[in-house]
Amino acid sequence: MPGKSKRIVVKIGSSLLASSNGELSRKRLLQHVEVIAKAKQQGHEIILVSSGAVAAGFSQLGFSSRPKAIEARQASAAVGQGKLIHAYSQAFQKYKMSVAQVLLTRSDIALRTSYHNALGTLELLLKKKIIPIINENDTVAVKELTFGDNDQLAALVAGMVHADSLIIFSDVLGVYDNNPKTHKDAKLISSIETVDEKLLSAAKEGGSTLGSGGMLSKLSAAKTASSLGVKTYIGSGHHKKKTHLLEILLGKGEGTYFSGPKTSAASRKKQWLIFHANPVGKIIVDAGAHVAITQKGKSLLPAGVSKVDGYFSSGDVVFVANTDGELLAKGLCNYSAAELERLKGKKTSSISKEEKQGKTEVIHRDDLVLI
Repeated sequence: MPGKSKRIVVKIGSSLLASSNGELSRKRLLQHVEVIAKAKQQGHEIILVSSGAVAAGFSQLGFSSRPKAIEARQASAAVGQGKLIHAYSQAFQKYKMSVAQVLLTRSDIALRTSYHNALGTLELLLKKKIIPIINENDTVAVKELTFGDNDQLAALVAGMVHADSLIIFSDVLGVYDNNPKTHKDAKLISSIETVDEKLLSAAKEGGSTLGSGGMLSKLSAAKTASSLGVKTYIGSGHHKKKTHLLEILLGKGEGTYFSGPKTSAASRKKQWLIFHANPVGKIIVDAGAHVAITQKGKSLLPAGVSKVDGYFSSGDVVFVANTDGELLAKGLCNYSAAELERLKGKKTSSISKEEKQGKTEVIHRDDLVLI
């Protein structure tokens, strides 16, 4: 990650913001703000993904520790989010910097329009020199519609805004070859080229009871970021000096650097399709179409469609599967289910102009992502 990055997503977890009794630690928060402000003063664009709402709010509701019941966590987040953003706003005012609160759930960006609205908001805030502070909207999110944790949310945001770097601050120095909390001989890994399944399976969930993400979630986030064209660094959030973030960007951090992607960033449309879009139907394709879309990078044509499952409209996202039921891809379908029923199996040359409605492909290759 050496060199000067211009757009940075910084993720700070609950354990780095809360004191031992669960209250929001102003001292810790000010340390993070000082480091971020120093980087912003050097011309970097900063997006902050910050946990801490539940940790900041649960004690005010009379809980002695972070609650486990979903209603209690959501109520704690409702109380704590206001305290958290107010604390950030006051802290950044010292540096004459303004912040904006952005709360997201996965359902907010499952629709393409909402995804682009969120992106447009972030882009405008950055243009106006505002620091977006993003958190999952824990008060209304349900398990099925969450990002999983803020590490994953940070990775997805980094991809969405085409960030140069994702910095994940942790309560440990970086990625080790073993759990440093239980193995004193564990060694820090300074550089990782690829986050593979072997590395993920070896990772063990750890960390404090104040946070939801351990090292496994951070490695998963690094893998996601890499697939989206973003380099990642995982390191200690216990800052020794105000230039900590700048030194990380210069390749002088003490944590773990991930070599980064070997391919360019995925287009925002394909990012949305891969990570956010919810298919509402399925198209079964024959062997020829299977090869064409998975091995030759071709669009899906009506001739290759064997069967249509479900009810969907033109422009909806659908799965593409082979005749054995194996899911191959998903994409934006140019035809409704009813229209496709009439066109399936037909060669393009035999389809009338009226039936085509100006559309040749069932799914254009630019609107298709392999699974």
